[in-house]
Amino acid sequence: MEGSLLCWEAETELRAQADPVLLQSRVLVELMALEEKYIPSASYFQCVQKEIHPYMRKILTSWMLEVCEDQRCGEEVFPLAVNCLDRYLSLVPVKKSHLQLVGSTCLFLASKLKESKPMTSESLSMYSDFSFTEKELLAMELVVLNKLKWDIEAVTPREFLPHFLELLNISEEKRPQVRKHSETFIALCTTDCTFIALPPSMVAAASVAAAVSGLRLGGSGMTYTSMATIHCLAHAIHCDPNMLRACQDQIEISLESSLQQAQRSRIRDSKSVEEMERSSTPTDVLDIDL
Repeated sequence: MEGSLLCWEAETELRAQADPVLLQSRVLVELMALEEKYIPSASYFQCVQKEIHPYMRKILTSWMLEVCEDQRCGEEVFPLAVNCLDRYLSLVPVKKSHLQLVGSTCLFLASKLKESKPMTSESLSMYSDFSFTEKELLAMELVVLNKLKWDIEAVTPREFLPHFLELLNISEEKRPQVRKHSETFIALCTTDCTFIALPPSMVAAASVAAAVSGLRLGGSGMTYTSMATIHCLAHAIHCDPNMLRACQDQIEISLESSLQQAQRSRIRDSKSVEEMERSSTPTDVLDIDL
C-alpha cells in the first residue's frame, strides 16, 4: 500500500565493524602499555584463597564459557569476565559456596559493558540452577565493582587479534578462519590456570601463531612461514621468540589435553547410556540365545 511503513528487524544482532584506521595507529602500543595494569596475581591460590583451588576455577570458567555460547555473546565478553574474576580472586578470599555467584557477577558486568543486550540477573540465576537469587547477584555486583575500583574495562587477548592479523598480512579470504581458530585458542587459554599471569599480548600472539601453524597457511596468502610468524609477532610485542614459541607449545598441549578429556567424557556418557538401556531391558530378553 502506498504510504505505508515497513518495519524490519534483523534476525541477528548487528555489531560494529573494526575501524581499519585504528589498526595503523598507535593503538597497539597503547594496549601493550595498559595490559600490565590488568594482569591478575599468579599466586592468588596460595596467598589469598583458602577454599578455592585451580580445578574449581577450571570448572567455573568452563561453565561461564558455556553460558556465553548459549547466550551468543560477543567473543570479548568471556575473557573480560574471567579477567574480572581473577582480579577479584587476587584480592578477596571466597568461599566455595560463593564461587559461582562471583563468576556470574563477572559475566553480568562484562556483558553490560560489551553487549547491547546484556544478560539479565534472572537468566544468570537460572543458569546456576537457582543457586543464588537475583538480589544476591545485584548485591555482589556492587562488591566486585568496589573491589576492582570500578575499573573493569581491562585489556584482554581478544583486543590484540585485529592488530596481529593485519600485521601478518593475512588475505581477506583466510582472515575469518584464522580469527575463529585464534579466538578458540584464546578461550582455551582463558579457562586454563597456566595462562593466568601471562600478558594478554603474548596469549593473543601465541594463539595466532598456533592458528596459522594448525591451518598450514604458510603458502596460501601468507607473507610469513610458521617460524617467521613467531619472530614477527615476538618483535611486535617486544618478546623473546623462544618464550612466544614456548607459549604456543603450551597452548597445543592444553588443546590436546582438552580434547582427550572431552573424548573420555563422551565415552563415559556413552557407557552410562548403554547401562541405562540394559537396565531397562527385561532380563529374560537378554538371556535369549538365538
